[in-house]
Amino acid sequence: MTPLTENPFTLGVASGDCLPDSVVLWTRLAPRPYEPGNGLPAEGAVDVQWELACDESFRQLRRSGTVPAPAADNHTVHLEVRGLDPGGVYWYRFRVGRWISPVGRTRTAPAPDAVPDGVGFAVVSCMQYDEGYYTALGHLAREDLDAVLCIGDYIYENAINAQAGAREYTDAPLPEFFDHWTWNLTDYRLRYALGKSDPDLRAAHAAHPWFVTWDDHEVENNYAGLVSQNNDPVDVFRARRAAAYQAYWENMPLREALRPTGPDMPLYRRFHYGRLAQLDILDTRQYRSDQAYGDGWKYPGPESEDPARTITGDVQERWLLDGLSASTARWNVIAQQVAFSRRKNTTADRSEVSMDAWDGYPASRERVLAGVERAGVENLVVLSGDVHVHYAMDVKRDFDDPGSRTMGVEVVGTSVSSGFDGEERPDDWNLMLAANPHMKYYDARRGYVVVTLDRSRLQADFRTVSGVVTPGGDISTAARFVSEAGAPGFSRA
Repeated sequence: MTPLTENPFTLGVASGDCLPDSVVLWTRLAPRPYEPGNGLPAEGAVDVQWELACDESFRQLRRSGTVPAPAADNHTVHLEVRGLDPGGVYWYRFRVGRWISPVGRTRTAPAPDAVPDGVGFAVVSCMQYDEGYYTALGHLAREDLDAVLCIGDYIYENAINAQAGAREYTDAPLPEFFDHWTWNLTDYRLRYALGKSDPDLRAAHAAHPWFVTWDDHEVENNYAGLVSQNNDPVDVFRARRAAAYQAYWENMPLREALRPTGPDMPLYRRFHYGRLAQLDILDTRQYRSDQAYGDGWKYPGPESEDPARTITGDVQERWLLDGLSASTARWNVIAQQVAFSRRKNTTADRSEVSMDAWDGYPASRERVLAGVERAGVENLVVLSGDVHVHYAMDVKRDFDDPGSRTMGVEVVGTSVSSGFDGEERPDDWNLMLAANPHMKYYDARRGYVVVTLDRSRLQADFRTVSGVVTPGGDISTAARFVSEAGAPGFSRA
């Protein structure tokens, strides 16, 4: 191949899916990231050298080698480095010719029988490029974390104008290509390139390993299985989903075993942080029943309450319940997409609820809670996103009875940029808190959540930024909540 004359590492580096002895290292070669094919040959592969070291200066080199970046995978690298030390911190980088990538920092998980003093995760979701800068992720890059949990809406499928919407670009307008909705593989590949062009996103990937899962916008808003929002013909939507899933796998630090086959991709999976935490990552889009009553906020009824309806699919549900039953971890953490706890929008006995969240699939929620109860799980933690707000909620055994047993806690993290700047107390702030006594906190600004676990308690720090429609916003901890091990329920710290 002719030597590259332009920097191919414009989209940065990433790592993820940490095991005690292994991590995935990722990069995408893109000297021209806004062009189909990245400005590289349409066939063959580019050889990429890599190094992993125990120090940032790469004097203590631990592993090195060469790996191909195939054109068929849009010149992405998914390198599964094995034989590493449990609980280790490592630095890595890539090289093509004279070009060297940014340096990334990653961590392996603790040994299976270890009981770490603590573990810290950041929960992020909802990065709509044209509704604001990824300011929160620049601050997240400077956090002391074990990993980042990205629980959906890494990209959005909408058309983006030359000014990038709220970003209001003037000096460097975007190519006209982005000003249409994503439908095919090229569309989705370039949309990831656009997102990864944000320096704060690249910094957050380089700083921490990520565990990722998708929600809806990686394909199309509120799709359900093979049912599109606009009821497109199934064969048309199947092709769109296949393109979206391929681009997702290409652009995330995911293992080869998760590579999609057409419109199918086995994304749900389980990880352990020693005996302190079991992490179950769900997919509530690919296998779900269609939303009841035409979606939106509707009154529950026979259609939504049909016990045959599912948000996870039967196979994933059984996998989750079997895993909870077998767990010996102090904390059982479920990272997934949409609000798990009930959210009424009125104080009346009968209220509308979201048909797209677990409220629209109450039989699924009941089966999970019954499984948690049978398994004797004491410290359940549900991490959710999607709704562009912060919530701290107690997970009740019976949401109709505020005095019923608290089964665990749910942390809903706000968006990184979706929804523009947001506001601390939106118009329904008083109503939502009054209608949902298990809801302990509600804030509609942008940001992320840092969740810290140790043997005695969980702490959730709800971070918010001062704004995202202009760059350079400040970060603050708007609220801090704790839940004691063995006595679940949020209280303000």
